[in-house]
Amino acid sequence: MQQLPKSFYYGEGHLTAGIALGLARGTISGFISQKARKKIIQSAQTVAAIVAKGNIVYGINTGFGPLCNTKISKEDTKILQTNILQSHSVGVGKPIEKEVAKLMLILKIHALAKGHSGIALNTLERMLWHVENDVIPVVPSQGSVGASGDLAPLSHLFLPLIGMGKVDYEGQTYNTEKLYRKKQLQPIELGPKEGLALINGTQFIAAHAVKVIEKLQHCLKHADIIGAMMLEGLQGSIKPFFKELHELRPFKGNQHVAARIRTLLQGSEILEDHIDCERVQDPYSLRCMPQVHGASRNTWLHLKELLEIELNSVTDNPVIINKELTISGGSFHGQPLAMALDYATLAASELGNISDRRIYLALEGNSPGVPKLLMEETGINSGYMILQYTTAALASENKSLCFPASADSIPTSLGQEDHVSMGSISGRKALQVIENVEKILAIELLTAAQAFEFRKPLKSGVLLDDVHNLIRSKVSFAAKDRVFSDDIAIGIQMIRNIEVIQQVEKTMKKNNLTWNSPFSQEFETY
Repeated sequence: MQQLPKSFYYGEGHLTAGIALGLARGTISGFISQKARKKIIQSAQTVAAIVAKGNIVYGINTGFGPLCNTKISKEDTKILQTNILQSHSVGVGKPIEKEVAKLMLILKIHALAKGHSGIALNTLERMLWHVENDVIPVVPSQGSVGASGDLAPLSHLFLPLIGMGKVDYEGQTYNTEKLYRKKQLQPIELGPKEGLALINGTQFIAAHAVKVIEKLQHCLKHADIIGAMMLEGLQGSIKPFFKELHELRPFKGNQHVAARIRTLLQGSEILEDHIDCERVQDPYSLRCMPQVHGASRNTWLHLKELLEIELNSVTDNPVIINKELTISGGSFHGQPLAMALDYATLAASELGNISDRRIYLALEGNSPGVPKLLMEETGINSGYMILQYTTAALASENKSLCFPASADSIPTSLGQEDHVSMGSISGRKALQVIENVEKILAIELLTAAQAFEFRKPLKSGVLLDDVHNLIRSKVSFAAKDRVFSDDIAIGIQMIRNIEVIQQVEKTMKKNNLTWNSPFSQEFETY
């Protein structure tokens, strides 16, 4: 497991998905360093100087979007910033998860603390108070087109700063004004450019991407473990996982998956029992796990690399470079993450797709010793037949969600914003597909454990035997039909609680085993 720091300095440290999650979950403490504070104050002073001189700079003393040519008086620049939070709070739909909203706050603090946004130090300190006290704004899930920043969700995120909107605190939803009175806090009075700095950025997209990185990696790990158990249950060959084969087509993901499956099968009696069988080759869903799981691994790695750049970037507009240079550009555009998230959605869907195929394969009864539908007395019993209906439905639903949101663009802001990323939709869809994949993998976990049972008294290696014992401690062998939805619910909980992964890691440590992959550092950390 990766080692994460206990402290992180906003605006100065290098933020990763893992550190962001640690900050959100309270395992890492976040601070604004003296160096960052100095840069923040200097940037705010630069904005104040622009206002005093009357130089025309977008968003500081002009209107927004198509109103960029409308000059705002010196006296009205503060009102402008408060108004923008109100007018842009147009989100609809169910609120996003509290942790995703908290991640948005954390990512925004880090970006603003770099000192190129003109934000006031006391505004950042109030944002930090919200994080540290777990007072998290309620943010609607829909309404962002993913360019000019995630305007609507970020506006809702920062309404509480001016005493408006709603917050989630200790399991209850409060009107911010009421909670501030309870906590004896006053709303912030925003200065020039602050409102625009708060709502311009990609933090809605990036926060979803952080969750995608974590949840998709767990799915990838589970897919290898469960796939290896299914390989054992159906007496598949280990030869397609040999190192020598994958060195001739050296994709990182392929080699990493092959190494993991070799480790998972290490010491297996089941493999030895059919080493000289007459079967020439296995179906693709068994034989091609390195290629399919590996391709999804490569996609995950691509997203991780792009996300890490985004997490440490300044994504608002305009950007204060120094006292002499302020640039109105397009760093708020979500396209870099939008495309990668759409790619990750496809990668996740394919994990579910091949998992469903292995489940179907297990039901056919073509593997020696494994009965049709994974039950010896069928007819009166339907066995595991209908579990595959559920995975088929989920896999098909995922395919319908794979259309890339980033392929679409609808002009907004009266044509000023004439190409947008739709990256917010990419992020939401990615998590939706991953949640379906978790359910598919849970059903394969149960199916593989059932097939595995028919190999007794032969044993697999210690890793898969311990995983099988873990499953059986929660879900018994099915000799006849029962309400399988209860089993599935337990399986889904095991997947989401990463119990299977933790069991494998525990057994590996106990037996001094390693994955023997040269790419473990890249694929196992974030």
